Amino acid sequence: MATALRLFVALAFLGAFDTLYYHEWRAKLPAMGPRVRSELQLHALRDFVYAIIFATLPWMAWQGRYVIPLVALLVIEIVLTLWDFVVEDWVRKPLGGVYPGERVMHGIMGIVYGAAIAYLVPVLRVWWSKPTKLAVVSPANSMALRWILAVMAVGVALSGVRDLCAAAGIPGSAWPWTRTESTTGRNEKR
Repeated sequence: MATALRLFVALAFLGAFDTLYYHEWRAKLPAMGPRVRSELQLHALRDFVYAIIFATLPWMAWQGRYVIPLVALLVIEIVLTLWDFVVEDWVRKPLGGVYPGERVMHGIMGIVYGAAIAYLVPVLRVWWSKPTKLAVVSPANSMALRWILAVMAVGVALSGVRDLCAAAGIPGSAWPWTRTESTTGRNEKR
């Protein structure tokens, strides 16, 4: 389990970089208005899935039939990511497409996620054979990993809330960027 958690920590840091650098700094997605609504909504849904995974895996075992909703969350993340790949290409055409470095980052994140799942599968098999309950995990897991993932869970949840607010056009949700409605791909002040 420790290796899976380390990989989820790596994924959390890669995802934070992807969000802060590519989504926020380069593309300024929250400021792009309705044309990126679908991408922001997908990001928010995926953020909430990650918040649940990061917040629970280091602290509890999803035993017995609870393995089913956990596996469902892991599969939902894959479906949302694949759907996001298609949507990003479509909505980012005005920007000239997805940035090449961002595409590479997404590939690396996919590899790390796959590795985390590969290390998690044997744990899920053990949990499946246990009585159905959410059990507190022993402190054998590194406390540092636990708390890093807890902080990342809060961060990714807040990112999801921000993306939902920006997708809905809630005033102030594009901060620090100025909301634009232009279709030129440039964030111009209105």
